[in-house]
Amino acid sequence: MRTTLSFLLVLGALGMPDAAAQDPSVGEGLPEASSTLETEASPALAPFEARYEVLAGGKALGEATLQLTPLSPHRWRVDLDMGGRGLFRLAGINAEQSTVFEDTASGFLPLSQGTVRKTLFSRKQTTGTYDWARRSATWTGDIKESRERPVALEPGDMSGLLINLAVIRDARPGATLRYRYVDNGRAKPHVYRVSEEMEGVKVGELSYNAMRVTRSPDPGDAQDDEETVIWVAHGVPTPVRMLQREGGEDKYDLRLVDYTGVQ
Repeated sequence: MRTTLSFLLVLGALGMPDAAAQDPSVGEGLPEASSTLETEASPALAPFEARYEVLAGGKALGEATLQLTPLSPHRWRVDLDMGGRGLFRLAGINAEQSTVFEDTASGFLPLSQGTVRKTLFSRKQTTGTYDWARRSATWTGDIKESRERPVALEPGDMSGLLINLAVIRDARPGATLRYRYVDNGRAKPHVYRVSEEMEGVKVGELSYNAMRVTRSPDPGDAQDDEETVIWVAHGVPTPVRMLQREGGEDKYDLRLVDYTGVQ
């Protein structure tokens, strides 16, 4: 199972209900690659913590939390935690993913990444390093041998978690957003199209006037049958809803429960 946005990337790695985990140390002590690009803090980037309900087929799987934390004037860390109640708890499933990055004049610059996935009977961990001096990204740990090879970096490359943030930053009615996804030993172009009109989105007791942003299957990849739809509302630092479809059918649905600024 393949996924696009990093929330759904972790769900895909879980294989529901066969994988993944939360480890409070993930991201701590990750090797850091030094940036060779000039940094410039973006005034639009601000700390937050957002909580999501994760659904599949109308049934609650559990919860997901996305948090953005400043580490220094130009350096940030974005963390995703998945687990909690529902089927996640019954299966003993937890997962955590993090990316340390710099907010630069030319965009978000990933430096390091960590992913931990655990069930009752297994634990898998991977660590990624984006070395911009050598223009090369590498992953170690529990990863396929074919993905241990270095990936050549290009300007603008981002992890899945950073693409989440970039879509929020860049979405405008009618826009086409183009990114290069470099994550977990893979590199792939991602194209998102923003609807011309705003639409009402209701999640729980809250309603938002939001932009629909869609990534369709890549016509050049016969194995890519996934569509990801996210809804972006002005003033909200994280998607208000994310929906993954496979083969034209709804698969996973993440709905924002609440979010707060983090000091």
